[in-house]
Amino acid sequence: MGERFDIVVIGAGPGGFRAARRCAQRGASVAVIEKEFVGGTCLNWGCIPSKTLLASAHLLLQARQVSEMGVDIASATPNWAKIQQRRETIVGLLRKGMMGSAKAPRLTYIEGTAVVTAPGKITVQTNGQQRQLEADKLILATGSQPIQIPSIPFDGKTVISSKEALELPTIPRSMVVVGGGVIGCEMACAYAAFGTKVTVVEALERIIPMEDAWVSRLLEREFKNMGIEVMTGQKVTGVDKSSAPAKVNLASGQSLDAEKVLVSVGRRASVDKQIVETLKLEMNGPAIKVNAKLETNVPGVYALGDVVGTTYLAHGATAEAEVAAANATGGNEEMLDYALVPRVIFTFPEIASVGASEEKCQAEGRDISVGKGFYKANGRSVAHNETFGQMHAVRDKAMNEIVGITMVGAMATEFVAFARTLIGTVEPIRNITFPHPTVSETLEDALHEALGELLLEQ
Repeated sequence: MGERFDIVVIGAGPGGFRAARRCAQRGASVAVIEKEFVGGTCLNWGCIPSKTLLASAHLLLQARQVSEMGVDIASATPNWAKIQQRRETIVGLLRKGMMGSAKAPRLTYIEGTAVVTAPGKITVQTNGQQRQLEADKLILATGSQPIQIPSIPFDGKTVISSKEALELPTIPRSMVVVGGGVIGCEMACAYAAFGTKVTVVEALERIIPMEDAWVSRLLEREFKNMGIEVMTGQKVTGVDKSSAPAKVNLASGQSLDAEKVLVSVGRRASVDKQIVETLKLEMNGPAIKVNAKLETNVPGVYALGDVVGTTYLAHGATAEAEVAAANATGGNEEMLDYALVPRVIFTFPEIASVGASEEKCQAEGRDISVGKGFYKANGRSVAHNETFGQMHAVRDKAMNEIVGITMVGAMATEFVAFARTLIGTVEPIRNITFPHPTVSETLEDALHEALGELLLEQ
């Protein structure tokens, strides 16, 4: 017999690690297995390292504008070696912190590759050695991987994924970003600030197509100010690497020079076929099929995070982890409306939204009113020289409730959790006191207008 646990979690990314800890806190004996590094893609090759680069890029942009605020700086140039060293240090520190958390009571962290040999039986392979585990429940949280375009496969040198884009040895002179989604636009911002000539090529008619059209227009306008060229409605057919720089060929017949070609057209669930076949799991396309309780078709087997293909967000995975952990330890919980999981994009400017978008409401035939707040009318935004952006609040007139909020501008990603608490509110916004002067007053303006309570000057 193998080592006995109540629950085994495969994958120690944000979702898997949260699920393991919650199960242990609820009294279960838990083993969490990770084949690479604790923290998964988010900590090691995604959220944290990308935001570290973006933080340096943002500070660099601010430094170049400080003369407008009465501050003189001799020069503002990127020190790439130090930027990369800082990225590695931050990832290492946070990884060390997570490993410390893995020493919690009733929680066992195991490094290695998990092989499910039968329901409730797992073999962990590490450096040629095997460790046998048995468990009553299994939680799958194996994450996702970048989608590869067959006509322009990754080579890790010229045609790169987001992983390689975070750790390039030098700042490239030019870069073509294939895909105008979240990852592509974030990386475009970072490298444009560092001095790279960036071109974003998007097959659809606008960048950030998952948000309202006004969001895309604002972002594209700011991209132009940053020197980022945006080409929408264009498809990349291939990359000629026979010369340097490489040539990126478009379906229109155009070609673009690029030292690096970043392919960022989304992510796909990283599903272990062996586990699927052994357990006979039902699939939802490329992802594992689950119900609202995060249960698979196999009793006692749960799945969450990118492997179920719902949000592809770290905080979406942790929200699912709370539900899966509760149910795996005897609870009876369900995931609520996924629209209430905030959507955040760390571009310049930031984008954040929660609830129903304007376009979704219109497509559903809902009678809505939209309130708007503008950064350029906000005192603190003007004082900080960050006047680009808007906040929109959507009210469903029939319900007389706020059903969605979208923000573009400084600190938008920080406000969205607060905005989430206002979804479905019937409390008059005038009962909430927004401190002055703060950027949050921009959201107050949008809410007042959406609810028909805008206080006009007499």
